[in-house]
Amino acid sequence: MSFVRMLFSARLCRVGALWAVLALTLNGCAGLFGGDPLRVSVAGIEPIESQGLEMRFNVKLRVQNPNESTVSFNGVSLDLDLNGKPFASGVSDQSGTVPRFGETVVNVPLTVPAFAAVRQAFAFAGAMQGSTAQSGQIPYILRGKLAGGLTGTTRFVDQGSLSLPAAGMALP
Repeated sequence: MSFVRMLFSARLCRVGALWAVLALTLNGCAGLFGGDPLRVSVAGIEPIESQGLEMRFNVKLRVQNPNESTVSFNGVSLDLDLNGKPFASGVSDQSGTVPRFGETVVNVPLTVPAFAAVRQAFAFAGAMQGSTAQSGQIPYILRGKLAGGLTGTTRFVDQGSLSLPAAGMALP
């Protein structure tokens, strides 16, 4: 009889511990579900060593957290579209946290495949007659995600336009 009580008591402790962990996890996630999205902007771009015909850049992202909960991450992924076409992508296994009401800078190496660069060059040359090129603006969309932590993946999007240099600024 005491063995049955002990077994029943151990099972009850395990079930109670599981519920406690589940409740704490959901409580931590609830703060982010109702929170504001992360603000991500490009803080800098530096060329890095490339291989073959590809171009590579180190993109510095400033990640701002306007929420009351810290966001932890253990990986970053980026995709950059120019003029509605895929242009570059990158990943990093960098890990860290974005403190509550704080910010951090994350480095991600971005690769531009040779064919994507050639495709964009031809698109820009062909679009010189279009309204986009005449206005000097090229639309971009930067999509990414911070992976990991208790809350899982945090996705972000930044979009806008890049300004082309004025034709009068070209060197002879």
